[in-house]
Amino acid sequence: MKVYCGKIITCDCKNTVAKYLAEDCGKIVFVGDELPEKYEQAEKITVEGALVPSFADTHIHFASFATFHSGLNVMEAGSNAEILDMLRKYLAEHKESFIVGFGASPYSVSDGHLVTKNELDSVCPDKPVFIVKYDGHACVINSALLKKLENKISHLRGYHPDTGEMNQEAFFAVSDYVTNSISPVKLIKNMQRAADYMASKGIGMIHTVSGVGFPKDMDVDMERWVGRGFKNGMQLRVFFQTMDVSRVQKRRLPRIGGCFATALDGCFGSMDAALLEPYENEGDYRGVLYYTDEEVTEFCKRANRAGLQIEMHAIGDDAFRQATAALKAALDDFPRENHRHAIIHACLPTKEGLDICEKYHILLPVQTAFINWPQEPDEYLEKILGERSTRLNPIRDFWDRGITVSAGSDAPCTDPDPIRWIYKACNHSVPEQSLSVYEALRMCTYNGYYASFDENERGTLEQGKIADMVLLSKDPYAIPKEELNTIEVKQLFLGGKPYEKVSGGAVSHILRGMRSRNKV
Repeated sequence: MKVYCGKIITCDCKNTVAKYLAEDCGKIVFVGDELPEKYEQAEKITVEGALVPSFADTHIHFASFATFHSGLNVMEAGSNAEILDMLRKYLAEHKESFIVGFGASPYSVSDGHLVTKNELDSVCPDKPVFIVKYDGHACVINSALLKKLENKISHLRGYHPDTGEMNQEAFFAVSDYVTNSISPVKLIKNMQRAADYMASKGIGMIHTVSGVGFPKDMDVDMERWVGRGFKNGMQLRVFFQTMDVSRVQKRRLPRIGGCFATALDGCFGSMDAALLEPYENEGDYRGVLYYTDEEVTEFCKRANRAGLQIEMHAIGDDAFRQATAALKAALDDFPRENHRHAIIHACLPTKEGLDICEKYHILLPVQTAFINWPQEPDEYLEKILGERSTRLNPIRDFWDRGITVSAGSDAPCTDPDPIRWIYKACNHSVPEQSLSVYEALRMCTYNGYYASFDENERGTLEQGKIADMVLLSKDPYAIPKEELNTIEVKQLFLGGKPYEKVSGGAVSHILRGMRSRNKV
């Protein structure tokens, strides 16, 4: 038994702050201001800073993040020349036959354009190179990779062989090919390292969207086996990115959706997010809806009747309209009280859509890291959206309507860093859309666990719950909100124990996961 003494921020519905928390055998047995006599002899641990519940990342492409986290990351480059220098150095230090990178942006480099195929060829003409754009919805490939794929992708929307940029369906096809080039053992090892990295950020719950082109949906199986194989208390919940309900039922998963196959539109970075009104200075161009309203509605009806939890990607206001209308139709067709369907991102919502979310209790897993995002700066968003850019990510409006808002990284698009999510939520670029510190903490803790039906076991520091906790270097209630980003995660505790890095080989991890019946 251990007793933690100090600032205990429970993140419960009353914003209770206590002086003591007692943990025994992985469970919280007491929280309060006066320690009962029966706990007086327990080991005492002084909390310098604050103790809060473990964080939940409610939207991450875990396999993709794991792959890119172990590869070439060019997100911090200030120019395309710097990207090429990074590639040159990576080639000298690594012997991979296939180069996978992430983070290129035309908006955060001095060149003002995306790195090109010819530029990549100048550094690496012989090995395939695949550099994903920062938003995860486009990529640049070199000539060596284009040669391998030309016959498979030349007929697809988003194919641009002159620059090497691939977006929309062409990007999805290239991504499918690349994922098939990664060995399962290497992918599992990457996921083990990625879980350790996320734990260093205080994350104890991972909501992964899976299904990006592996044969027979092997990545879905690998992710659920990896999740079940964790021995250290890390929790993983799998959302299968498909519109084929039978494929989810075959694996007895309770969730369906995410991005890729269940993305209703693109994104602002590639100007293919679907808008109700045209982009600025682009004639009548309004972006892309990948499906008709009828197709999305029928999918939602099938999944809802099957008892599945649905998530769909919607960034533009037309996609948000489509998503909310489809979920409303599905719930009118087959009412369910506790469905917890969700719309991911919800960057540019409509009033009518928010009315539906409020009435039908639709959740919104958002990315506050998109606020003042260096790779997609406000100046760029104002240029393509005009006045609409001031209405992006209105998290205060969501909160005041009583809509359950959770937080996610959309990694690899942004780093899985809950302290940054909290900072951004409390310091919105539109000040009146900011949350309080308590609300931001609640968003990153309880609401995240609620989003996967885990709130009765985890997500707050309350008696009877599992002791999944994070020790912070500073008390977030005692510093100005402008300094929230100076807080550090000192330690993650899962089941009352300090986080233990994932151990063991990839094969043993998977075999353990295949035998386990742990929740995923």
